[in-house]
Amino acid sequence: MSTPKVPERLVENLRGGQRFLLTSHANPDGDAVGSTLAAARLLRQLGKGATVWLRDPVPRLYRALPGSDRIHSGDQPPANFPDLHDAVIVMECPNLGRTGLEDQLTDLPLLNIDHHLGNEQYGQVNWVDTAAPAVGEMVYRLARTMNLAIDRDTANALYLTLVTDTGGFRFSNTTANAFEAAADLVREGASPETISKWLYESQPESVMRLVGEMLQTLEIHADGQVATAWLTSAMIERSGAQPGDSEGLIDYPRSIAGVEAVAIFRQLEDGNFKVSLRSRGSVNVEKIARGSGGGGHQNAAGFASQKARAEVFDDTVRALTQAVEASR
Repeated sequence: MSTPKVPERLVENLRGGQRFLLTSHANPDGDAVGSTLAAARLLRQLGKGATVWLRDPVPRLYRALPGSDRIHSGDQPPANFPDLHDAVIVMECPNLGRTGLEDQLTDLPLLNIDHHLGNEQYGQVNWVDTAAPAVGEMVYRLARTMNLAIDRDTANALYLTLVTDTGGFRFSNTTANAFEAAADLVREGASPETISKWLYESQPESVMRLVGEMLQTLEIHADGQVATAWLTSAMIERSGAQPGDSEGLIDYPRSIAGVEAVAIFRQLEDGNFKVSLRSRGSVNVEKIARGSGGGGHQNAAGFASQKARAEVFDDTVRALTQAVEASR
């Protein structure tokens, strides 16, 4: 299958504008942080103004990325927004609501860059490639299309997006394009050793204590094929962790032999729950998430729920069990 080209209208908008705001989804992951930072660096190379605004703070796991301390976070917009801005670049969001900032972004043209299934095509320009292993890989292609240089910090940011979204090049989205982009980024200065240290060898003690708390809630269902675990506010407080430290913890129950689908239920400050889903092979969790107002990819998705604890748990376990059975 050929790789879709970067839309000419996107390139024209980026070359024609002078100042851009970049954003991504709430509770940002590695792809959200790395792709927005890299895209902002590329825009500045063109002499453009570029500000990254995320609703939630950057998780500690990604704060080693150069420029992460310049990211504006919170509900209040950065200075001179929307005035003095030409467009908003929305990255890795299948719909505008995923930003958590949707009411403040619609006064400007929206440039939508995404790789999620079910993208709602909400932008004046929409570049959606569901085969892309990460939005960071799309930013890499954008740089090549526009003949922009990729310096070491940009290469590291883009390499991190590939590592995090492919699970360290282990998941089913680890395509030839992922490896080819990674190899080129290493040639441009990305350091796999440095990125691995940031992601896997720099966890604070509190995160390990949070892992221990979470694993005490581990349950196995459907004859060993479905695993669940909980992350509550009390657990985060006892461990001394921060809310963003839950990033990546779902890989622990996912690593159990025989498990085909996993759900992690994280209690939010308002008492509602964020449900993260992971699966293997043809087990489709994106359909489950979309049915609950969320979204994602076939093997990695999530949604927020206002249901009571027992209800969201039972409904999710039932849906995962049915998805595993349907995949046989």
